[in-house]
Amino acid sequence: MQRRELNSRRGGQLLIGRLKDHGAANYQFRAKEDPSYYLRLLTSRGERILWGKDLERAIKQGETQPKAGDLIGARRIRREAVTVTTRQRDAEGRIVSQEEHHAHRTRWVVEKVSFFAERAKLARRLRDEQADVRAAVRERPELRSTFLSVRAAEEFAVRRISDPKDRERFLELVKGAMAGSIQKGEPLPAVSLRATLAKGAGPVPKPSERKREEPTR
Repeated sequence: MQRRELNSRRGGQLLIGRLKDHGAANYQFRAKEDPSYYLRLLTSRGERILWGKDLERAIKQGETQPKAGDLIGARRIRREAVTVTTRQRDAEGRIVSQEEHHAHRTRWVVEKVSFFAERAKLARRLRDEQADVRAAVRERPELRSTFLSVRAAEEFAVRRISDPKDRERFLELVKGAMAGSIQKGEPLPAVSLRATLAKGAGPVPKPSERKREEPTR
């Protein structure tokens, strides 16, 4: 694998189940497949096996450090563009040819279910227009940098966006992008206004464009 660059995607559904085991193995447990990582869950619909190299990082570096027997949630949060090398081997295992091609690697969040419940509460708090910011930060110190980013977006909107409706929609998009990231389980970094715009809000639409470009809810 060589070059890597981020490719933002809408997060996948949250899969909940009892963690049975996890570990490194060839993909689909087939000897001729490439090395990967699996996570075996017992869900309400039976056993599920998830595959992905990033699962190892997600489960070992997770905030809640889930272990076998824990009720956990697993979610795809985005995909990363990578360059991988495919090797062809002969019957004796010798490499006879190789080829590079572009592919995508899934980025995962794997945590105990309590983590996702807490993140949902944080996302609701951020979206709450009536929330007392100072009280919210005292209660949830981890939201401080996020609220500061929202405040920066509000100041930007006051200075640069004259139409009240456009200003309101801009702030709605900024909050929605941040809250969505929080709820998916992504880290809570200090989000800059520029990064927020690039990730979710985009340019402020003209009034005539608002109806046909309403964001998906």
